[in-house]
Amino acid sequence: MSTNNSDTTHPPSPATFGEPWPEFNDGLTYRDIVRSPDSGLTLIEFYSLRHQSSAPSLGWLQRIENGQITVNGTVVADPNTVLRTGTELVYYRRPWKEPYAPYLLEVLFEDNHLIALNKPSGLQVLPGGLFQQRTVLTQLQWHIKNQELCPVPVHRLGRGTSGILLCAKTKLAKVRLAALFADKTSAAVGNRLRKIDNEVNKVGKMSKIYRALACGVINEDEVVIDQPIGTVKYPGVAKGLYVASPSGKPALSKVHVLKRDVQNNLTVVQVEIQSGRPHQIRIHLSFIGHPLIGDPLYLTGGKPQCSVPETVDETFAEDGGYHRPANPVPGDCGYYLHAHQLVLYHPMTNEVVRITAPLPPFS
Repeated sequence: MSTNNSDTTHPPSPATFGEPWPEFNDGLTYRDIVRSPDSGLTLIEFYSLRHQSSAPSLGWLQRIENGQITVNGTVVADPNTVLRTGTELVYYRRPWKEPYAPYLLEVLFEDNHLIALNKPSGLQVLPGGLFQQRTVLTQLQWHIKNQELCPVPVHRLGRGTSGILLCAKTKLAKVRLAALFADKTSAAVGNRLRKIDNEVNKVGKMSKIYRALACGVINEDEVVIDQPIGTVKYPGVAKGLYVASPSGKPALSKVHVLKRDVQNNLTVVQVEIQSGRPHQIRIHLSFIGHPLIGDPLYLTGGKPQCSVPETVDETFAEDGGYHRPANPVPGDCGYYLHAHQLVLYHPMTNEVVRITAPLPPFS
């Protein structure tokens, strides 16, 4: 920790940016090189085995026959083409109309190294799933056109979560910010029950505070939740769904009750997180029996509403991929969670920077 104790407070700025989304995105290109274990497989066997999470076999067959795959630079529509080691495969996913997403972003703080944004609910941070263009990353790249800069978000914020999203503008800032977030999460491993203090100099180099609307009336004024978070298999989530799990990784949240609404059976809370596990606040509040109002996924116990795998469906959507699962998935919105305050030591100047995102109407 530097001895430089200068403290810089940055009030919210009215500056906003954002360009309307085009009707269709640009499509995507996926490249593969055939390795020796796959030598001898046919084209349809390769894609059905290696990219099963993207589409069922019949979907891949459609893509091949539509001429969407090249083999060593040549379009091949025969699914029984035999592949050899070193063969280059390219699958071109045709442009599609992405679901609705807001595009305007408010700038809360910016200098030569960092930019902090007020992300609206409904906007995904990084490309994934149906959202490959309609993301914060795309708007950042459109906004900051300096070729010497590489603007990129440095932490997670769920699609349905609003509020502060910290982004790096340079490679060095990205590396140092990533280290700050990693240090904060690793601190939870050995200090799961350590009292969290609001002052950044007592919790390390960063403090993150959220505002949320929880179901039910929480009787305690403060609740410290140290339930580990792990993953389970879940339909529609290829890499597994994050849930409360005794065998998961350490996670620590401190919940402070701000307002109890007995008539409407809800509680306004402030949550400070010591670690940064995916969907941590949603999972932790659900674990103690007070899930977020409107959360379609996490119910009481920190588990999903639907945990039983669906029957394998070999039908496919128009583009050959799977139909959207009927059960809720992590990117679904509807809950009330806002990243309200961030305090950190600036990774380049060591100044204390305090950033606040204005509260939405619910809080």
